[in-house]
Amino acid sequence: MSKNYLVDSRNKVKRVPERGHYDQATAYAILDDAFICHISFVVDGQPFIIPTLYGREGNKIYVHGATTSRLIKHLEKGFPVSMAVTHLDGIVLARSAFHHSANYRSVVIYGTARPVDDERKEQALYIISENVLQGRWEESRKPYDKELKGTAVLEIEIEQASSKIRTGGPKDDKADYDLDIWAGVVPIKLEAKAPIADALLSEGIPVAKSVTNLYQE
Repeated sequence: MSKNYLVDSRNKVKRVPERGHYDQATAYAILDDAFICHISFVVDGQPFIIPTLYGREGNKIYVHGATTSRLIKHLEKGFPVSMAVTHLDGIVLARSAFHHSANYRSVVIYGTARPVDDERKEQALYIISENVLQGRWEESRKPYDKELKGTAVLEIEIEQASSKIRTGGPKDDKADYDLDIWAGVVPIKLEAKAPIADALLSEGIPVAKSVTNLYQE
């Protein structure tokens, strides 16, 4: 059974609150349909926001980076972090410019980042890799010890989350429905195209199964 996250002033949806969701199942579904997030944090009063890859396992998010990166060096100290993921599902065109909108699924999570120890680091990197392209990790050369040493992985336990979803068509003012202006929804979808081989690829190597599974769906 899906659990609900605690709702307070930090994560409560204030604008159009009926679109807000606070259950784990909704948050997980939005997270699992993407692999790029934006992480926000503050260093010495200066806010930063960094796009990065991620993976989820249970109620934990994993992100990685160079051990020297500002994101890693700051968050591994245990400072609070906020992370956002958004899917644009459609452009909603109303008769009035004021009522133009978008159909979307978004989630904002709150938590505290902790460094993943060396024993679990490779497994955490596997989780991130599988979230980006399932099956690719097993097709690839595994990281050398030197590469693992230069890479840090952070684990973020999701303490709170709020999801927000909009679906459906435009909502115009009653008087505007008589206007001779087209209104409706333009669906938007992220789609993989046929792969382009590396110019230095040796002859005779077929396209990886993980890739064909992606673009033939």
